[in-house]
Amino acid sequence: MRRLRTHKRPDWTARCEEIGFCYHTTEEGIYWDESGCYEFTSEEIDVLDNATAELYHLCLSAVDRVIADNLFPRLAIPVAFAELAKRSWERRDTTLYGRFDLCYDGKGKPRLLEFNADTPTSLFESSIVQWVWLQDLHPSMDQFNSIHEKLANVFSRVKSVPFSSSIFHFSCVRDNAEDFVTTEYMRDVAAQQGFDTRHIFIEDIGWSDDALKFANMQDQPIDMLFKLYPWEWLIAEEFGKNLLMETVRVFEPPWKMILSNKGILPILWEMYPGHPNLLPAYFGPGKVDRYVRKPLLSREGANVTLYDGLRTETMEGEYGEEGYIYQQYCPIPAFDGNHAVIGSWVINGETAGIGVREDTTRITTNTSRFVPHYFAP
Repeated sequence: MRRLRTHKRPDWTARCEEIGFCYHTTEEGIYWDESGCYEFTSEEIDVLDNATAELYHLCLSAVDRVIADNLFPRLAIPVAFAELAKRSWERRDTTLYGRFDLCYDGKGKPRLLEFNADTPTSLFESSIVQWVWLQDLHPSMDQFNSIHEKLANVFSRVKSVPFSSSIFHFSCVRDNAEDFVTTEYMRDVAAQQGFDTRHIFIEDIGWSDDALKFANMQDQPIDMLFKLYPWEWLIAEEFGKNLLMETVRVFEPPWKMILSNKGILPILWEMYPGHPNLLPAYFGPGKVDRYVRKPLLSREGANVTLYDGLRTETMEGEYGEEGYIYQQYCPIPAFDGNHAVIGSWVINGETAGIGVREDTTRITTNTSRFVPHYFAP
């Protein structure tokens, strides 16, 4: 694994915008950065593939443990929604996607930093944008990337289930370009598999007391919903309690709220102490000298504190009310001064590819750059 300096495509912004990638540049600067790329060997790709499959297997076992031993209080999941998650797990409700964030330098074992199991972003960049870049500049190379094909497969699987609704709503918050593009990408893949799709912003979803259904702006019932909106936020909404009636099929399903919680990290360590792909993690302080303190519920590095034994770095935010976990500090490998984290995707439980985010700081945030990758076939 190495970082190479490369030349940008002369028309790179136009090429990005041609495919609907509008947030390549933000107020903070470049987000999509093709002035560099990461080169892997096929052996390193195999290591990442195998580690991702292993971690997903461990995570499924952890869900079993949480449910069997009623560990929901440790995750600050309310009782009623714990029961909802349990029923969802017992049905084996279909999951669409998730992203493991891994610490890996091409030499040691990939180590799990966290699992973005409910609302992972950088999907469109990982699936489409870096693939177009590869075809434009390095067509003889390969890329660890079967995300699009596997998304199509899982939507086809969902479509084949007899009780699937003919209309599939896709939702996110207003005024967030990345969330909107990600949601629209998922909607497009679903439409290619034959679904009649609709976009609706989360703020516009209503509730019909007469029909006991969630409804869109035209008062049509919402029977199937993809939401790029965390389960913990849904729970806190005015109409959140109505989800307990299970009149809408939600993606990601309720059982994923177990895995999207940082509390799953110490539970995994309790179950598999010393596992080479895990880092020691605990619900309380004092058990690791150098640590990263993470809120049970947070996004994009918010309210994360890193202490490496010498100095402390903290990201501001609005999370942490539910509590924190402490994970052993794992130095993020630096390439030319850029700390790189690998996002490894699972689609319906299958490994599907990677994306690389990098930053000059050691905490990955929503402004960290996305850098493409390839490997020699």
